[in-house]
Amino acid sequence: SQKYTAIGLLGKATDTLDATGKVTEEKPYDQITKGDLEKVLQKFTGDIMQVPPLYSALKKDGERLSTLMKRGEAVEAKPARPVTVYSLSLQQFQPPLFTLDVECGGGFYVRSLVSDIGKELSTCATMQELTRTKHGPFTLEEHALYEDKWTIDEIARSLEHCTSLLPGEPSHKKLKTEHPGETAVSCE
Repeated sequence: SQKYTAIGLLGKATDTLDATGKVTEEKPYDQITKGDLEKVLQKFTGDIMQVPPLYSALKKDGERLSTLMKRGEAVEAKPARPVTVYSLSLQQFQPPLFTLDVECGGGFYVRSLVSDIGKELSTCATMQELTRTKHGPFTLEEHALYEDKWTIDEIARSLEHCTSLLPGEPSHKKLKTEHPGETAVSCE
């Protein structure tokens, strides 16, 4: 599963469902309380149906949807598909911003979730920021290496630690030296 922390913005919608897009809609949000938000989150927990964003890495006839859309080609909405949300909680609510912790299965779009939450609250919402805090066995807290630790020894130790969490010996490449004096580090 993957864990994310997402910051959503109430009252604005964009074509990409995130801060990079063009604003397509603005609606009032002052009526929304913390309690309203928490109640709505329950509807999005468990096995739910989700429509992927139009602008996404998904492909149609071998081309990225985002490329087709930028060329102005009509892209019809994709059908909803089943996705799983293991946990969803509200960390902070300072209107218009709200912060969510999400743990979800594969194929899940956090920006679609933020947008859907907005609609459910009779306003609109767009994702401002997304941080992945866990991917498979890796968590940001335990496995990120901060800049002050970027020494050869620390990196090697971190790679060793990460590698030990991955299944199967043969699948990961051995560290190999491309040219004498130049080391290629690969941690897939």
